[in-house]
Amino acid sequence: MKLPSHLRSNVLHGLLIACMGVALTAAAQPRTGRSMRGLKATVEAAHGAYSLTSPDGAASLKNASITVKANHQWLSAQDYSKPTVKEISFRGELGSGHAWTVTYSGDAQRPTLRYELRVYANRPFADLQVTVLNSTAQALTVQDMRPVSAEAASALNLGGPEAEERVLSDSFSEDRPEMQIRDFDNPKDQMHLGVGSQLIYNRASGQSLFFGTLTSNKFLTILRLHVAGDGADTHFASFEVDNAGTTELTRDYSLRHAPQDDLVELSVPVAPGHALSSERLLVSLAKDYHAQLETYGGIIHTLHHARVSPPPPMGWWSWTAYYAQLTQQEALTDAKWMAANLKSDGYKYFHVDEGYSVARGDYLTPMSSRFPDGMEKFEKKLQALGLTPAIWTAPFEVSDQAWVYQHHKDWLLHDYAGKPIQLTGSHMPGGQAIYVIDSTNPGAQAYLRKTYSTMAKQWGIRAIKLDFMEDSCIEGKYYRAGTTALEAQRIGLGIIRSAVGDGVLLDKDGSVMLNPVGLVDMGRISQDTSHRFHGIKAAATGIAARYYMNHNFFLTDPDAFMISRGEGNRVLSLDEAKVSIALAAVAGGMFEIGDKLPELAAEPERLALLKNPDLLAMVHLSKASFPVDLMTYRPEDLQPSVFLLKENARQSMLTVFNWTDDARTHNILLSEIGLKPDGNYTMQNILDGKQIQRCKGCEIPLNLAPHSVAMIKIVQEGAAGSRSHQ
Repeated sequence: MKLPSHLRSNVLHGLLIACMGVALTAAAQPRTGRSMRGLKATVEAAHGAYSLTSPDGAASLKNASITVKANHQWLSAQDYSKPTVKEISFRGELGSGHAWTVTYSGDAQRPTLRYELRVYANRPFADLQVTVLNSTAQALTVQDMRPVSAEAASALNLGGPEAEERVLSDSFSEDRPEMQIRDFDNPKDQMHLGVGSQLIYNRASGQSLFFGTLTSNKFLTILRLHVAGDGADTHFASFEVDNAGTTELTRDYSLRHAPQDDLVELSVPVAPGHALSSERLLVSLAKDYHAQLETYGGIIHTLHHARVSPPPPMGWWSWTAYYAQLTQQEALTDAKWMAANLKSDGYKYFHVDEGYSVARGDYLTPMSSRFPDGMEKFEKKLQALGLTPAIWTAPFEVSDQAWVYQHHKDWLLHDYAGKPIQLTGSHMPGGQAIYVIDSTNPGAQAYLRKTYSTMAKQWGIRAIKLDFMEDSCIEGKYYRAGTTALEAQRIGLGIIRSAVGDGVLLDKDGSVMLNPVGLVDMGRISQDTSHRFHGIKAAATGIAARYYMNHNFFLTDPDAFMISRGEGNRVLSLDEAKVSIALAAVAGGMFEIGDKLPELAAEPERLALLKNPDLLAMVHLSKASFPVDLMTYRPEDLQPSVFLLKENARQSMLTVFNWTDDARTHNILLSEIGLKPDGNYTMQNILDGKQIQRCKGCEIPLNLAPHSVAMIKIVQEGAAGSRSHQ
């Protein structure tokens, strides 16, 4: 579990890592290429296939090609004569390098296809983009553009046995599907499916292949690693990256059980003489997967001007305390207790979740039986207590009980049969039929502006959760013709941002990771936690796997933590409560309590966790802890378990979880997690205050009970330093 050198030196390698520098190699004809230092790339002049190879030649993606689905038919290189290949040097916003433009000329029946492969001098990646030019005289529609299609069994080679590979696939949202790191031979339905990005890592060779979309303008980027066989006979079959609509994902979730008319296949029109481009895709082959992920995060920050400046909000939210049953009196009781007991420790945000309004999509109308004074008066009472009001919405969902549905069905998204599309998935609230607001409709846009400006400017709301955006990211017939689901979401988010202004924090909860970047301040990276250990455990992989997004995509939201004992079938032991709050701390972002607060007064050991100075220092630092064993965790540990946070030059925080039902032992050599082997260290478990040992370059023996965590503060004696901020 050794840290890479870039972290040991505490240098943010970001976009410049010499050992992963990108280059080309000279190649004999019929290949065309150029020699530089680093990654090797070649393009076949005969048919336009491209290959990428790691600098040491140990890993490669070979003979990949592009395909396009236009007018509902797949087109590939085999449908065209020999392509035209042009090479140029370029300089762009990510640096300079060399590019190939490969063109498959069309005719009266087929459009022209083109792709551009760019590699960068002293950069750890290449990127790809496909373009369709309508060179015909007829209207054209495009359903899918595939910048990567690798079908040969030998196309992917990571320098070690396939049985040693693990696959980290990002998902349609933080929990669609639940985030998991899968062994190569343990796919779902013979496929590792990813959305946005995918990392394939070989534990024997240390080589990895990473793909990540750089843009989210129109299309959803879907990655599929297909395998054949099973068990010991599992082997690589094919790989593809698609730029398509969202229907492939929504049909399994919000459109489950939907009629066929509502499962709209995206078809983007391209007029004669016009062109349409795919999203740009980053590709990296290297031997430092942490560096690949962090480099990708840094690029997204640069390209999309991410909003990452706010300090991490600390406070309370209502959902896991009361779920949808919160009342005004209960909320005020918790608010007064928080103001009296926790505000001085930094807990100020008071977040009212779903249940306050009469219906989804009708957030300005409170449920009078629960909030009889109305939300504006309630929020003013919070402000009088010195608390910061925060609230939940599902911005693009509309219930059949909402004003919009009752009076303006024309503001809803329709299928091509002219019927509003109803969301039918298992996550829909009972008793309500849910529809999607069309954010391209002027009337719907005015309604969004009024809703969110009222919350921000009249009620005084300072943070707003934007939930269920993956459910409402639906392809259909938008008011603005030719709009895709991802475009519509960005349009709606832009309206909301404009309505609330820059002083209100927006928290994306339920969407693909990249699409909201630049418009929101915070983003959920894990599935919902719960007052049960299995819910906390399930959320942990997303927090570990998306650590690089903190302060690159947005400030991360790891969901609320729970520390109270609970009741009924929702009970946490004290060890499990420590796991919950520690997991939130290692995320480095939002820090919200999910308990009924007055109950903590009778549980001093649990209340003390909220005031633990070392935990609070981690929160204020706002840096994600480094997941040491993200792709190398021991099988018996079930999932990543070891995290390290370098708080300053002399102090680090080591967090080790036991996710299993059995006692676990970890022996961690300090030199293997990036600490100086000749340093003198003192160590303390911050959760129980016990000194562990004082040693020089020692090994830390940790014996962890089931469902527990150890948080070890490691201080190098005699080393100067102060806390640094990311």
